[in-house]
Amino acid sequence: MWALWKTRNHMMFNAKLLVLLLCLFKLAFAAERNLVDSLPGYEGALPFRLETGYVNVDEENGAELFYYFIQSEDDPCRDPVLLWLTGGDRCTVFSGLAFEIGPVKFIREPYNGSVPRLKYNPYTWTKSANIIFVDSPVGAGFSFSRHPKGYDVGDVSSSLQLKKFLYKWVEGHTDFLANPFYVGGDSYGGKIVPYLVQKISEDTEAQVKPALNLKGYLVGNPATGESIDTDSRVPYAHGVGIISDQLYEAIKKHCKGESYSNPTNMICDQSLKRLNELLNECSKPHILYKKCFYVSPGPNDKSPRRMILKKETKGLKRPPPRPPMDCQNYVNYLSYFWAGSKDEWVRCHDHDLPYSKDIESSIKYHRNLTLKGYRALVYSGDHDVVIPFLGTQAWVRSLNFSIVDDWRAWHVDGQSAGFAIAYSNNLTFATVKGGGHTAPEFQPERCLAMFKRWISNKPL
Repeated sequence: MWALWKTRNHMMFNAKLLVLLLCLFKLAFAAERNLVDSLPGYEGALPFRLETGYVNVDEENGAELFYYFIQSEDDPCRDPVLLWLTGGDRCTVFSGLAFEIGPVKFIREPYNGSVPRLKYNPYTWTKSANIIFVDSPVGAGFSFSRHPKGYDVGDVSSSLQLKKFLYKWVEGHTDFLANPFYVGGDSYGGKIVPYLVQKISEDTEAQVKPALNLKGYLVGNPATGESIDTDSRVPYAHGVGIISDQLYEAIKKHCKGESYSNPTNMICDQSLKRLNELLNECSKPHILYKKCFYVSPGPNDKSPRRMILKKETKGLKRPPPRPPMDCQNYVNYLSYFWAGSKDEWVRCHDHDLPYSKDIESSIKYHRNLTLKGYRALVYSGDHDVVIPFLGTQAWVRSLNFSIVDDWRAWHVDGQSAGFAIAYSNNLTFATVKGGGHTAPEFQPERCLAMFKRWISNKPL
């Protein structure tokens, strides 16, 4: 009996091993034509499998979306596939890859005219997932259109282009069709994510092929399009001591019942101007960090700081301003020189290309998807004043789902790493202690722990 059990288990093990080896062989073969085995500034061979390429999403105008695909460092044949979108005004997803959740990061050192150096990020989310980073919408990063009309997109059209991208991508990567599929993003990308997932879910219900194995989505410090995103700055600023009791009470009294972005009386208007003056004394993405200027200024920014790199850039058409090295966004500045082989490359296009914000609110899509049973993680860095956690917490509560696991701390190495609450319909809201607007940028270890647990269907 023992011999029979041993033989059967040995055969099962060999079969699983054979399937795994076959899968790995297929993945290696399929990606060979677009495989990247080295990166400028990274010493030695890459310790991860990277593929890059373009997918046409608008045949009429010749619009192409650029992507980076990084296979999981654990089990790419079985680990989830995550499509990651970034926020900002047409910001490149390279920001998400190199500053937040990808396997490389810049070495923070003075720029000396050579290619900025990269190193491995030990807190990369590719430890638990295959990740597709996409430069979207058209015009972000290396994505482009052969005809100017191709750049005229918005929330809805760019989301539909992403859906088209996915279907075309999986046609060339059929070995990943069975893997659990998720969509993630932060900031303004968090507004696009639920709409895109909604559209994919509708295709799933209609049995559109190829069928993605859609399981859920996650969003960090997400925009919704609702006034709560920015109105929540008032109670947040009061709670952390940026504004006084008197100013807080004046705003509540005189701006009552209206969005704080459109004051209709003089006292409200004056109070909100004072609020913004005080907020401008802080670093909005993380209130405890040094306040530094934006590294991706708009095309009409004629401030002297745009000229300080005239000698250094040697031909960059849009040289970025140079922040002090102790600024969090100094690495953003380095990215311009890393990608400087394309002198038109800009980390973020700040309103210099047309874009329609035609999704007024994404909250209804969150409700629809969670009611359908898709898993959702909504997380917030708790030191962000761009989209404070108070506003995100409020709209999550407004869904009126019953509480499954009430507000509690979640831990890393025995210490609280944030607080979380689990609702029915597979919805979790979590804060990341010490996190900013892009939480993984400020708290990489905590965010990796959060992601690994959630993507593995474990409690935070």
